[in-house]
Amino acid sequence: MPLRPNRPLPLATPAGVEVLTRILTQGPIPRVEIARRTRLSQAAVTKAVAPLIEAGFVTDQPVAVPADEAAEGRAELGIGRPVSPLTVVADSISVIGLKVTPTDLIGVTTDFRAGIRAVRHQPLTDTSAEAVLARLADLATELIGTLDDPTDPAGPLIGIGVAVSGDVDARHGVVRDSPFMGWRDVPVASLLAEKLQMPVVVSNDVRALTVAEHWFGVGVDADSFAVVTIGSGVGCGLYINGEVVSGAHGVSGELGHLPLAPGDLVCTCGRRGCVETVASSDAILARVRETTGRPELDLSGAIELAHSGDEHAREAFDRAGEVIGSALAAMVNLVGPELVVIAGEGVADYDLYDQRMRQAFGEHAFGAAGDCRLMLRSHTFDDWARGAAATVIRSYVRGEPPFHR
Repeated sequence: MPLRPNRPLPLATPAGVEVLTRILTQGPIPRVEIARRTRLSQAAVTKAVAPLIEAGFVTDQPVAVPADEAAEGRAELGIGRPVSPLTVVADSISVIGLKVTPTDLIGVTTDFRAGIRAVRHQPLTDTSAEAVLARLADLATELIGTLDDPTDPAGPLIGIGVAVSGDVDARHGVVRDSPFMGWRDVPVASLLAEKLQMPVVVSNDVRALTVAEHWFGVGVDADSFAVVTIGSGVGCGLYINGEVVSGAHGVSGELGHLPLAPGDLVCTCGRRGCVETVASSDAILARVRETTGRPELDLSGAIELAHSGDEHAREAFDRAGEVIGSALAAMVNLVGPELVVIAGEGVADYDLYDQRMRQAFGEHAFGAAGDCRLMLRSHTFDDWARGAAATVIRSYVRGEPPFHR
C-alpha cells in the first residue's frame, strides 16, 4: 500500500476549495447547482472541476437522478433524465481516525467521504502520554495494513486524525489540558507524526464529531446546529455562521462546565458545580449507588433499576435531566441554533431523563429559542473516530496545517 501523504489536491484558488467542498458534502450535484449555491459562473465551476477530474478525485459519470432530488432542484435536465452530476471518488484517498479514551483506543479507516472501511478497538491500561502515543502508533500501523487488501483496494493514505477530550490546540496539535486522560501540554501531533512519518491532525473529540456532522451528517443542510454529547463527560460542538466554532483561544461549547449544579460537587476538572457533576453517566451512576446503598451497580443496572420504578434511581436521572435541560436552554438562548443533536454511546437508553430535560429546556428557553429542535440520537465510539478522520479530510481540502499548498 503506497503511502502518499504529500499527494496534493489540484486546488489553486479559494473558489476551487469551495467547489470541491460542495461536491464532497452535497454531491452528487450538477455544475449548474454548484454555480447557483456558490454564486460562481458555470465557467468558473468547470475550470475548478477539470483538474480534479483529471487527477481522479472527482467524477462526472452519468447517473439517473431520482425524481425527489430533481424536485429539490438537484437535477440539471429534469425528472428522471440522464444527467452528469459531480461526485467525489470515494476511494481516491484513505484516512485514519483515532479516538482516545481512558480505557480504550478506537481506530477506523475511512474513504474520502468519511465512509468507514475498517474498525479496530484496543483496551488501554496505561494512560500516560508516552504509553498512549506508542499504542496509537501501533494501532495506526495495524490500520495501515488493512489498506493493502487486493480484494478491497483503498486509496492512498493522506493523514491521521486523533480525537481527545479536553482543551486542544488544534492548530498546533497540542492537548493543553485533558482531565480525563491526565494530560497537560502534550504535543500529540508532532510526536505521532514523527513516529509514523504522516501528517497528523489533533482535535477536541466533540468538535471533531461536529465537523463530521457538518460535512457528512445532519449539518449538511442546516444553517446552524449544536451537537451535545453525554457520556463520561458532557460536551458541546457548535456550527454557527457557516463554521464549526473553535473559539478565540481554542475553547468553545464547554457545556459540561457551566456552573449549574450544586456547588458542593467537585468536577473532574477540579472546579465546583459543573453540569458534569450531575449529568454525566459517571455522575448518574455514582448518585444511584449512593442513594440506593448498592455500590456494585453498573450503569446498565442503574438504568434497569430506574425503569423498574426505584425512586432513588429515578431521582438521579430526573436531576440529570433538569440540569441538562437548563444547560441546553442557556446555550440555545446565547447562540440560537435551529437544531440540537443530543448524542452519546447509550443516550437512546436515557429516556429516563428525556421528559424532564425537555421540560426544563422549555421552562428556560427564551421566546422563539424554544422552537429549537432537540434530537436524541445514539452513536458509538466508532463515530468518534470517524469524526477524527473528518477533521483530516476538512484540513486536506482546505489546505490547512499540516496540509500546506
